[in-house]
Amino acid sequence: MMGSVRILALGVLCALATVLVGCSKKDEGRTPAAHAGMSVVTTLFPLYDFARNVAGDRAEVTLLLPPGMEPHSFEPRPEDIVRVSRASLFVYTNRAMEPWAADILKGVGGGGPTVVDASRGARLLPAAGNHEHGDHHDKGDHHDGAHDEARMDPHLWLDFANAQRMVDNIAAGMAERDPANREAYLANAAAYKATLAHLDERYRQGLASCSSRTVVHGGHFAFGYLAARYGLRYEAAFAASADAEPTPAKLAALVKRIRTEGVRTIYTEELIDPRTAETIARETGAAILQLNGAHTVSRDGLARGVTFMSLMEKNLENLRKGLQCR
Repeated sequence: MMGSVRILALGVLCALATVLVGCSKKDEGRTPAAHAGMSVVTTLFPLYDFARNVAGDRAEVTLLLPPGMEPHSFEPRPEDIVRVSRASLFVYTNRAMEPWAADILKGVGGGGPTVVDASRGARLLPAAGNHEHGDHHDKGDHHDGAHDEARMDPHLWLDFANAQRMVDNIAAGMAERDPANREAYLANAAAYKATLAHLDERYRQGLASCSSRTVVHGGHFAFGYLAARYGLRYEAAFAASADAEPTPAKLAALVKRIRTEGVRTIYTEELIDPRTAETIARETGAAILQLNGAHTVSRDGLARGVTFMSLMEKNLENLRKGLQCR
């Protein structure tokens, strides 16, 4: 309720922001279009990178969240509502990852952008706390609007079959909004999906023969999809929100599991406070390696032109090293 009131207030301020600044502030996370064609606003980095690959030079794609911003703690500003209202296409993940997206669209009102729910048709898994995730091999649910998304794990792009579905959803949205370039969008999507399929096969082969199959993560529950797809056991120190705190009982359980199973590596996550992983490492002697959930990237990473593919390649390298794969 308070969120809706806040968005309505922002909507009023939005008009003032348009008059005073004309929304001329340079956007970080922008890929230039070759012409003044379709404009696409995406919420998270994976969507931004997928949309760039689908659009090619036929649309301007921008990233709504500032670099390094956690999606769960993001609060839209008046200028964000202006950007979305002026866009041709607005792409978000789902209500579990961006609970504020619906309020933004209420603030935009009618006549706004074509809206793409990128999770449509994807295989969704329960979030930490809604299942026993020590052995994460359940079949999941396909998103058809009947499930409570708030109880689902929102990091669905880390299952690369889901990533391909998200690319299809983005391509369909672009084709609907800009039918003149439909074939180009679909062809670009097919090419990028082939790259994702190759990445999936590299993971499958690269993680097939490992001395350990347990991924212990000293951060929030972000890699359940990846673990489920490749038959890994996954344990995280705390729940899906990056702002959560691990309990002493959970830390003790992780330390015990590391010692019992002879796990040699604990993973930390880029842009997330590493202190939990460091504490567990000191207790167990485990080495620390990094994984990247890719939902956000640093300002420096964005400037360097990191891609979803490059982040996933580094993840595979660190998983193979930490799990002692042959």
